[in-house]
Amino acid sequence: MPKFNWNDSANLVSKLTFRRTWNATKVLGSYYISKWTKKPVQWGFPISVSIEPTTSCNLRCPECPSGLRAFTRPKGMLQKDFFCQTIDQLSKELLYLIFYFQGEPYLNPDFLDMVNYASKKKIYTATSTNAHYLNDENAKRTIKSGLDRLIISIDGTSQEVYQQYRVGGNLNKVIEGATNIVKWKRALKSKTPFIIFQFLVVKPNEHQIEDVKKLAKETGVNEVRFKTAQIYDYKNDPNHLIPSIDKYSRYRKKGTSYEFKGKQANHCWRLWHDPVITWDGSVVPCCFDKDAKHRLGDLKNKSFKEVWKNGEYTKFRAQILKGRKNIDICANCSEGTRVWRNN
Repeated sequence: MPKFNWNDSANLVSKLTFRRTWNATKVLGSYYISKWTKKPVQWGFPISVSIEPTTSCNLRCPECPSGLRAFTRPKGMLQKDFFCQTIDQLSKELLYLIFYFQGEPYLNPDFLDMVNYASKKKIYTATSTNAHYLNDENAKRTIKSGLDRLIISIDGTSQEVYQQYRVGGNLNKVIEGATNIVKWKRALKSKTPFIIFQFLVVKPNEHQIEDVKKLAKETGVNEVRFKTAQIYDYKNDPNHLIPSIDKYSRYRKKGTSYEFKGKQANHCWRLWHDPVITWDGSVVPCCFDKDAKHRLGDLKNKSFKEVWKNGEYTKFRAQILKGRKNIDICANCSEGTRVWRNN
């Protein structure tokens, strides 16, 4: 489990209102009733939402549709006006907002303005970045935006290892970006954002697990988290990414191939509290639907609350309760197999 941080936890709790607390209670209650009865019941509205600033990315990571330029869905940038309209619909119940789905958030020129808009509504805001755009100016603007959590992907402690997964990336820029954030956080005497180094454990970098902990301390980030990698063709592992350290792998060896270790229980908390909104307004079940194949609504045509309660959402929740193994995006899901370790 990640190391408990009082400042970050207190910050999250400070965002709670009576309405948000009551909404979370309703959502949790409806989830357990659905789980026990095997019939979809949905009370309340999302506790957390992931929204996509852009599908664009400067890197070409081998297991990422954005990096591979492999999307079949439309590509583009989240528009500020649409974002503000959406947040206005959700803000009274919404506690946690993740500015990430696919792509590199800092490529959207309005990204930090959108963070600031959500922060002013006292919503806990988080994002994930490859840190190549955290120059001095952007680092300062990030602190001033009110961003609560910044996850920096750093999948290696030497350029040679880092670039094997972060294809086209520059490790020095990542470290420089993290250093800029720490510098401005101290200069502006800000308690936020809570800074995390996220290390995606793959075979080429598994020998650097201890090294990244040392690097985090030297840089001044708050925490290191290790994440298991999703491999699309895991049975064959064509890119040789599955780590040999079992606890950092979603897969296990079976003969000459691999199999998924996760359990496919017929319920999923995400479907009750944490939807994903693409840059162009499609609502999809979760972050594993990267190509938005399971579109449950379109916010260009309906309000979020209409989509959340509609027949498509109810039907998908019913499918989950009936047989999760039959849903393609669930086949590689990290629920129960994600590994966190602190520094």
